Amino acid sequence: MSGQNQPPAGQGVPGTGGLEILSPAGSMQALAAAVRCGADAVYLGGGGFNARRNAQNFDAASLREAVAFCHARGVKVHFTLNTLVRQDELPAALALAEEVCALGVDALIVQDLGLARAIRAAAPSMPLHASTQLSCHTPAGVRELAALGFTRVVLAREMSREEIAACAGQGAELEIFVHGALCMCVSGQCLLSAMLGGRSGNRGLCAQPCRLPFAPARREPDGGRQPLPRPGEAALSLRDLSLWKYVGGLAELGVCSLKIEGRMKRPEYVAAATAAYAAARDGKTEKECAALIQDLQSVFSRSGFTDGYYTSRRGPAMFGVRRKEDVTAAAPVLGRLSRLYEKEAPRVPAALTLTMRAGEPLRLTAADGDGHTVAVEGEPPVPAVNRPLEAERAAAQLSKTGGTPFTASVSCRLEEGLTVPASALNALRREALDKLLALREAPVPVPFDRGRLPAEAAEARFFPPAPALAARFACAEQVPETFEGDALFLPLGTGAETLRKWADRAAAGVWIPRGLFGREETVAAACRTAAAAGARLALCSNIGALELARQAGLSPVAGAGMNLFNAGSLRSLAERGVRAALLSQELSFRQMGFAACAPFPVGILAYGRQPLMLMRACPYQAGAGCAACGGRGALIDRKGVRFPVACEGGPGGNGCAQLLNSAPLYLADRLGEIPRLDFLLLHFTDETPQQAAAVLKEYRTGGLPPAAFTRGLYRRGVE
Repeated sequence: MSGQNQPPAGQGVPGTGGLEILSPAGSMQALAAAVRCGADAVYLGGGGFNARRNAQNFDAASLREAVAFCHARGVKVHFTLNTLVRQDELPAALALAEEVCALGVDALIVQDLGLARAIRAAAPSMPLHASTQLSCHTPAGVRELAALGFTRVVLAREMSREEIAACAGQGAELEIFVHGALCMCVSGQCLLSAMLGGRSGNRGLCAQPCRLPFAPARREPDGGRQPLPRPGEAALSLRDLSLWKYVGGLAELGVCSLKIEGRMKRPEYVAAATAAYAAARDGKTEKECAALIQDLQSVFSRSGFTDGYYTSRRGPAMFGVRRKEDVTAAAPVLGRLSRLYEKEAPRVPAALTLTMRAGEPLRLTAADGDGHTVAVEGEPPVPAVNRPLEAERAAAQLSKTGGTPFTASVSCRLEEGLTVPASALNALRREALDKLLALREAPVPVPFDRGRLPAEAAEARFFPPAPALAARFACAEQVPETFEGDALFLPLGTGAETLRKWADRAAAGVWIPRGLFGREETVAAACRTAAAAGARLALCSNIGALELARQAGLSPVAGAGMNLFNAGSLRSLAERGVRAALLSQELSFRQMGFAACAPFPVGILAYGRQPLMLMRACPYQAGAGCAACGGRGALIDRKGVRFPVACEGGPGGNGCAQLLNSAPLYLADRLGEIPRLDFLLLHFTDETPQQAAAVLKEYRTGGLPPAAFTRGLYRRGVE
């Protein structure tokens, strides 16, 4: 396997406090900046299956060059395959995985569970890193991903110090983001860009509509409602993350890798961020790094930085925009930062041994400590007329490795009374180091056997004549007394008596909040209580909820937040005890054909205000305060469109907020267009029981859409 300096799993980088500095490389120049400024690993993408498709990225030739450049200098390469992959795209995605395995990259960063399943089968020795797009933020989530074959988990950015620490020792290495842009939404849970413009963040084409003006809807003194955001209001825009001052304590949390965001940013930014975090990791003080930290803020920030998630100080101070002064601050520092990476950085130890004997060719061996050794020979020495070659002078000459990535330690075995010219030593050194570099650059392929790929199901499944109707309610009071659905999901924490009532009349279950930050034990206890009260199902929209449901005796149903995009992802979850699933809301109807061979019942979210964002820092609370919300808060965009903000509480408090779509999804008048599925899920948020009953009836017999509605993405799909 490649990556000659790769440490054993869980041990980080030797000699660096166990912490790997992982830097972004959106271009070859940015890659060189990262390597020369102290990165232990870089992450980069190529082809169409990475979460920064608008970065420069790497084609086949430049990718080969990048991997060789990094491995020659002892730097690992993590390749991003971290987007959702449609069924028809899997062959191309696997071909790309095979290509990078042949180049000997050190790890693949993957979001799609179906793609991960296939790679694990074809290339079992290739380390798989679970992308932050998998939204993992609990110990149970880490355990689940480890069971699915991931060797490392990139945790959600929204976690506190204590929550990160709780995820250590769960069967996979931990990687966290320490610097760079913060999305408003938990990664992997955002539909805002897709719904507003058809460009999916889960597919690497986020248009960043969250950076546009948004404001809390609030009452003005004259009694009217604020129609548009005020100048500068951007209620969905967070400051950039910076954990520089906490680096010294991160190894104690069980973290092995510190990830810097920024594949879309310029090389000077990569240089500054890499150098700053490498310095902090190596024990440099804030005083020693003051100028570098100032340059880092100057080259890119949004009203400064935030550590609000890590320190559990979530509030208005986390929010910020890119101001004019932030933009103009970059120009004066770019030249200074570019000098950080203009020259080769010596970082690979090489042991040189010079042997000089009368009548024999001068011989120099070079070894790098990673199993590579070369030997070169020159003309035999001659008897010294004036001054014989001494070990000290020979070592000084051979140690001149400037312009190469090597640092030399020299030992000499010299027969007395002989000499060679300095030019001969220089020539031997250059030849030996060139050959050693070539050995280090040579790819060490990771085996990829297509014969091991999982077999696809050969026969289509039987579907019912009409899909069953399941309903998810925001509260038990919404459920019509004459509920006529086939299954219903009530909030986790619903009283036992209420659960028993509905368990006697329909297939009853509970829905587990997508945001489980810091409340795993409370949620697990609530699952057990629900099961004891007769609940049979659990709607799980986060990877960490599956284990909690199974252990409570509930049958997990994978929710839309699980982003299931192909047959392999369904089978992957079936192997983990999932009994039914919702397909991704970003699939079009014609892209759902793989459901015909699903290993369990499948459905779609077919009605309701779709959750567009899962947010741990509530934008309404930050902008107007909880008292102004009254449970009916909303944000208004620059066009005056109103997006409701709903609390996603649940047991244990510490819940998240959800940004809901401005209009409900409605398909009851187009039931004939829906492909063959087992069930439809109706997602009720603020409807009355009477309204819910009417919607249920319409999805049985057909109906007319409300004045404002959307068809979602089921007709047009996403890029």
